[in-house]
Amino acid sequence: MLQAYVPRGTQLERHEIPLTGTVPEEAVWLDLVNPAPGEDKMVEQLLGIAVPTREEMQEIEVSSRLYVEHHARFMTATLMCNSDTAVPKHTAVTFILAKHRLVTARYEDPRPFTIVGNKLTRVCPKDVTGETVLMDLLDAVIDREADLLERIGIEVDQVSHEIFDPHGDGPAKQLSYNDILKSIGSKGDLTSKVRESLVSIGRLLLFLANEAEGMRWPKDTRLQLVSMQRDVQSLSDHATYLTNKITFLLDAMLGVVTIEQNNIIKIFSIAAVALMPPTLVGTIYGMNFKNMPELEWTLGYPMALILMVISAVLPFFIFKWKKWL
Repeated sequence: MLQAYVPRGTQLERHEIPLTGTVPEEAVWLDLVNPAPGEDKMVEQLLGIAVPTREEMQEIEVSSRLYVEHHARFMTATLMCNSDTAVPKHTAVTFILAKHRLVTARYEDPRPFTIVGNKLTRVCPKDVTGETVLMDLLDAVIDREADLLERIGIEVDQVSHEIFDPHGDGPAKQLSYNDILKSIGSKGDLTSKVRESLVSIGRLLLFLANEAEGMRWPKDTRLQLVSMQRDVQSLSDHATYLTNKITFLLDAMLGVVTIEQNNIIKIFSIAAVALMPPTLVGTIYGMNFKNMPELEWTLGYPMALILMVISAVLPFFIFKWKKWL
């Protein structure tokens, strides 16, 4: 699908361009969403550039993601997608600045694109250009990453409360160890994906800042780029902090499980030790030796039972006195 955003006063009109249609010359943003064969050719004919294929967008080399060709700036970043579901994932998005127009090529639908698209169709600057749209998209992407990290931080604090204060003021129904471990794993996976996305965005901003001089961007826009770089750096530091905290919670959870297992083993060990003396007493008096005087006693049987009880209770009190229980 090819969408063209055309300025109309203080807003952008969104047009879906069919394969048999024509791309408007005055469009400032051309959005290729999972483009069908031929749609990328329409953009290439208008701007005289080559839109990267999906395979080329997946390249990890910086030189394949950030480069200048035919006076057009090609920038591919890794963005978050489906972050509100149980299966968050990455998606590569290419931004192309050419002739003051912005071309975006993507095969998923990250939320910032929907937010910025709806915003610009309601209100936008009168002198809107592709550079303006790009700055709005990057700002929305960074805000989205910040929201994800904030949500992860809150959920990690909840998991921490489940581990270290299971009988506190939290919900009456506590999570099982399996649920907690799965929750920690999902938070760690999402945090690592956000961190990788921030690294990609940071590289894009650095490339764009270096190219801003050649593109003669106004000072305010360049200052905004610097501010975005600082935001990305601070978010990357926060993602690192969350990663360390999640690793600590995972180690703590495994420690709690180990302690619980040790407590269970301790109960069995104490039971075995406590029952060992009565077993020994019963074994002795179960021997049918002829010269055992207790076998002829009238109170021999009650005495054996009492001796067994005493030999079982005595270790229990010794363990309590030693504070082994």
